[in-house]
Amino acid sequence: MTKKFILNADDFGMNSAFNTAVLEGCKSGILKSASIVANGEGYDDAVKRVIPECQNLGIGVHLNIIEGKSILNNIDEISDINRDFINSFPKLLIKSLNFYNKNFIKDVEYEFKAQIEKVLSSGINITHLDSHVHVHAIPPIFEVVCKLAKEYNIKQVRTQFEKPYLIPDIYIHLNKKYPVNLIKIALLNTFSTINKKTIKKYNLETNDYLIGVGYTSMMNNMTVSYGLNILKNKENIVAEALIHPCRYEDGIIDNHFTEYQITQSEKLKTAIENMGYEIGNYSF
Repeated sequence: MTKKFILNADDFGMNSAFNTAVLEGCKSGILKSASIVANGEGYDDAVKRVIPECQNLGIGVHLNIIEGKSILNNIDEISDINRDFINSFPKLLIKSLNFYNKNFIKDVEYEFKAQIEKVLSSGINITHLDSHVHVHAIPPIFEVVCKLAKEYNIKQVRTQFEKPYLIPDIYIHLNKKYPVNLIKIALLNTFSTINKKTIKKYNLETNDYLIGVGYTSMMNNMTVSYGLNILKNKENIVAEALIHPCRYEDGIIDNHFTEYQITQSEKLKTAIENMGYEIGNYSF
């Protein structure tokens, strides 16, 4: 009977600050998983500076059509997404659920396929697939991602089922982001129920629980430990906490830096292990 925990750094490859956070988090021993952005401006830096120093880091692809540029060589291959991505989750949700817009889903598949192939061409063994701003949670897009996972023999795709919980910090719950995050939980939990059926359809694997939706942009040591503690009576589970850590050269302190501090906490690492969790990545 085992409980497995994955601390995953999303946005790896977005820029050098994200990359440095992954490098230092990996060396600390608690960060064993990261998701790389194939069209991020820091992609080459991640591949050349960070990955060679982090041999035990599991690396997923952080599929991205929210921001940045398409990496397709021939943009004429697609008709419904532009070279420059300026999207949001609601906008993509509407497009995806429009059954008269089948070209959009096909275009997303072309772009995601190109991003996966770019990562593979860098010699990276892909452990899992997820996405920027959870866009792959949208069921028609999730189907595409599972199809590609099967095609490229990637065994794991993230799902976003989060069991709601509270931490003893009234100020966080007064943050205007918190009620919005609760709406996200309701939506993503609904989609995850659908998407886990797709996981079975393609004979893939996924995490059982996610931590990081309810406290998006407010993650810290407490939100991670309380999120895991709420699952203390569960056995044979894989719980993932997603963070977006940055380590800035100029010493900026913001929510991304707070999430970087999660990766440096020996106290948190010990607490997680004392709860009975084995810390690893999607190659468990």
